[in-house]
Amino acid sequence: MTDVRSTRSLAALRGRSYDKGRGILSQVLWVATSTLLFTQVWCPNRVRCVLLRGFGADIGTGVLIKHRVNVQWPWKLSIGHDSWIGTGVDLYDVDRIVIGSNVCISPHAYLCTGSHDRRSPVFEYDNAPIVIEDGAWLCARSVVLRGVTVGANSVIGATSVVSTDIPADSVVRPPRASVTPG
Repeated sequence: MTDVRSTRSLAALRGRSYDKGRGILSQVLWVATSTLLFTQVWCPNRVRCVLLRGFGADIGTGVLIKHRVNVQWPWKLSIGHDSWIGTGVDLYDVDRIVIGSNVCISPHAYLCTGSHDRRSPVFEYDNAPIVIEDGAWLCARSVVLRGVTVGANSVIGATSVVSTDIPADSVVRPPRASVTPG
């Protein structure tokens, strides 16, 4: 059993907040709009794109954004032309997310620009942008972490976790599960 006194008390940590990029009114309006309209099944793609642009996102033409997509802060998001964002994708953009043109992000992928410095006595934020270059494909339930660039025309296989830059024209495969015969 771990001695509670020797572990970090998250409740006591109050490191500096990250730059949200907009004031509290914009944040509240986005959270309400996202919850009540943007993520809903019945909200048409065209309306989703208009809402993101209205809140400051740079969205190209021909972009398809399915339902239940979560965007933390639209003003930190850029999506090129003819890209697809699948159902249930989570774009946790506390820092910039730049998605190129002709990119496919399959259902339930997670792009996370946020982290914390584990060495910091107050667990400071350690956020960094994510760049997905033109023609890349992030397969279902793949995860791309802070500070990563996925090179052009690369494929990130289903359930893969990417924490370092991926060169152009690469294929990342998830680790195989090992099975021991019983």
